[in-house]
Amino acid sequence: MNIRQHAFTAFALAAGVAYIAAQPRGYATESGIAVSGEATLAGPETGAAKDASRIVVWLSPVDAVRPVRATTERPHYRLVQHNKRFEPGLLVVPVGSVVDFPNLDPWFHNVFSLYRGKRFDLGLYQAGAQRSVRFDRIGPSYLFCNIHPEMTGVVLAIDSDLFAVTDKSGHYTIAGLTPGKYVLHVWYENATQESLQALQRLVAIQSDDHVLPAISVKALMQIPEHKNKYGQDYDPATLKTEY
Repeated sequence: MNIRQHAFTAFALAAGVAYIAAQPRGYATESGIAVSGEATLAGPETGAAKDASRIVVWLSPVDAVRPVRATTERPHYRLVQHNKRFEPGLLVVPVGSVVDFPNLDPWFHNVFSLYRGKRFDLGLYQAGAQRSVRFDRIGPSYLFCNIHPEMTGVVLAIDSDLFAVTDKSGHYTIAGLTPGKYVLHVWYENATQESLQALQRLVAIQSDDHVLPAISVKALMQIPEHKNKYGQDYDPATLKTEY
């Protein structure tokens, strides 16, 4: 290690930079560097066998050079309504993306989101129909159906296209990186905003193989409760129907 490398390492430590050494789990791809990592859940309600899926990790470039896109148009994403469920239950998109909401059920649905994030009401639409929303506001948008209270979902709009969602074991991989510094962000539905902000850190990516620092998310046991789009309780009479 030469003098310049020593100086950079000292600066990184002083500035709180997680200077990542080469690890065998990371790998390079034709479209850039791929890094991997692991996230776990911590808290009084969590156990060793806790499902650590649906933790979102993304990197926002600080000084890294991003490849030039052939087009600035964002791709359309798809979140279906099927068997009175949103599939997938969690969808991560770069801010400004359009999400299509096709109704694949044989009955009507009314998708809406009025809590944080992007606020919208798609109204009542029938089987086979589709409506779309552009998510132009950063953050989570919590989805509900005005007819079926059991239907819940989340669209998370972020300021990056470098992201991954953990599997049940907490593993994830982010590809398409170039050397440089990035801010690492974490989001989990059952965690406070303060605890998630505390997990943010600056990471330095080199051209070698990499593993990102381990992440431990403080999870809370939350019971989801919501009203209909009018701010009222769901009508018990409608909950007994077959549609």
